[in-house]
Amino acid sequence: MKELLNRKLIEFGKYELHVEDLVWLILVWIVTFVFLRIVRSALNRSHRLDVAKKYSIFTILRYIVVVIISVFSLQILGFNLSVLLAGSAALLVGLGLGIQALFSDYISGIIILFDSSVKVGDIVEINGLVCKVIEINLRTTTVLTRDDKYIILPNTDLTRHHLINWTHEEIKARFDVSVGVEYGADVEQVMELLAAAATEIPGISKEPVPFVRFNDFGESSLDFTVYFWTEDVFRVENTKSSLRVVISRKLREHQIEIPFPQRVIHTKKEEENPKERV
Repeated sequence: MKELLNRKLIEFGKYELHVEDLVWLILVWIVTFVFLRIVRSALNRSHRLDVAKKYSIFTILRYIVVVIISVFSLQILGFNLSVLLAGSAALLVGLGLGIQALFSDYISGIIILFDSSVKVGDIVEINGLVCKVIEINLRTTTVLTRDDKYIILPNTDLTRHHLINWTHEEIKARFDVSVGVEYGADVEQVMELLAAAATEIPGISKEPVPFVRFNDFGESSLDFTVYFWTEDVFRVENTKSSLRVVISRKLREHQIEIPFPQRVIHTKKEEENPKERV
């Protein structure tokens, strides 16, 4: 057995790789994967952390463990890390100047995972794009748009640009639907109808209670807005559409019209007896 472990697999100059080294390498990685699986199972059983925090903790721990084990693996294989680093110092400097943006993405990924400003499952809006965070890696973040398209975003896009996180602390978020009615309509009646319409939509939360605001006297209408909360932030446009349908039906049932903008055009009359030109 000892002779088998000491058998040389590779010999290149002064470098030698033995069976024993390969066995140790395989065992180290097996133990590493088992350890990571145990950690993931322990995190999943925890009730003190939400899903997003579990994901962040495990992702950070996985990267740290993999880096440490990778360095240890090189030592098992017989590589002198100090010599490798000294010999590649100039190359690393050159690469560093050329991959500053890439390095910035990695740093941004670490920041996102540590401070949990953006978590898996969050609904975010960046540069006018509303999307759901599906996966966060060190360099990129995968998001799903409302038209079911997956987009891979560099992590710097999430840390350098103005970003709205609709579900940062609360699952619910507030939205609104506006409507204008004809002048002469009973304002209090309209507000009651709009509030009642909001209670008929399944996707609208009962708490906080939806409310109606009389916003303004418009050019051709009395302008109202219904404010409501919903947990279905990602598909809220469907909820808005359903609310508009109910509002339209209720106003029609009570013979309250939704006016359209009107314009009066004045034209100059032609002279009745225009002078003849010579």
